[in-house]
Amino acid sequence: MEEEVDKLELMFQKADSDLDYIQYRLEYEIKTNHPDSAGEKNPVTLLQELSAIKSRYQTLQARFKPIADEQKEIKSRICATFNKTMAMIQELQKQTDLELSPMTEEEKTAVEQLKSHMSDL
Repeated sequence: MEEEVDKLELMFQKADSDLDYIQYRLEYEIKTNHPDSAGEKNPVTLLQELSAIKSRYQTLQARFKPIADEQKEIKSRICATFNKTMAMIQELQKQTDLELSPMTEEEKTAVEQLKSHMSDL
């Protein structure tokens, strides 16, 4: 899930960069060509709309950042709790001389998936 969050953040950064470039190109084209077509939309209005879109992207990205940070914190807490639980189970097994039955293939797969997700943190 953290990878998805990072991907989204990178997408927002790229979109912001793309919008900056588009705005620069539009300004350059307007300055060099000065289109005088009556039927076309005013280029200044287009630039203002582009600025508004960029502003919305920045607002969305600002709202997204705390969510991403909270997701990382929650994942970290889940991993810590999982590790403590596993340690407690192992300690109880030692103290009681009990051993759990061998894990099924499904359980082994689940443990491997958990370990891989925890290593991503």
